Amino acid sequence: MGHDYADRLVSALREHRNEENREAMEQYMRNQFAFFGIKTPERTVVIREFLKENGKPPVEELPDIVRSLWKEPQRECQYAAMNLMDKQARYLTREHLPLMEEIILAKSWWDTIDHISPHLVGRIHEKENADDYLEKWVRAEDFWLNRTAILHQLRYKDKTDQERLFRYILMHNESKEFFIQKAIGWALREYSKTNPDAVQNFIERESLAPLSKREGLKHINRLEKAKG
Repeated sequence: MGHDYADRLVSALREHRNEENREAMEQYMRNQFAFFGIKTPERTVVIREFLKENGKPPVEELPDIVRSLWKEPQRECQYAAMNLMDKQARYLTREHLPLMEEIILAKSWWDTIDHISPHLVGRIHEKENADDYLEKWVRAEDFWLNRTAILHQLRYKDKTDQERLFRYILMHNESKEFFIQKAIGWALREYSKTNPDAVQNFIERESLAPLSKREGLKHINRLEKAKG
């Protein structure tokens, strides 16, 4: 059974479905998910107007609303769920980490994981220690949980826990999974904007997949090129 708030939001999205866009959007996501065909700028407007009329979701009802939206077949519903969590991000706590794990594992793909990791899980961990979840996820058999753990510090800049970042990477540096190799490179590239020397030394010292190295060195290489 759905949640009334979620049902109203799904109806608002459905009113803006676009068949012309739908097919291309589904193909872009390798036909893993159905779409209404609402592109990001229009979806942003739809959700903004919906929030004006209906208000932000009550924090205590947010998990049920998110679960309800996550069950919908159209991918825009999952995007909307993440938008709602962003709106109430200041109220998200450790108590919401089981929900995060639940949605990471359901309908998993990079488009949801790459938002949940830094913007939701990372934000919670900044406020409250989430070591137990992160340590469990980095060791999990599911590589999307691994990716979440590797990427949760993307926004941390000089607050990055370097020891944790490098340790998590070395736990998966032999992975053949594209999404793990890419995550390692992305995490290193972001951290190189704060500490390029540490990243360069790490990449030179450790055995990483070529994809991870290439991605991890992109910012450093640009800096070198700019120096001439």
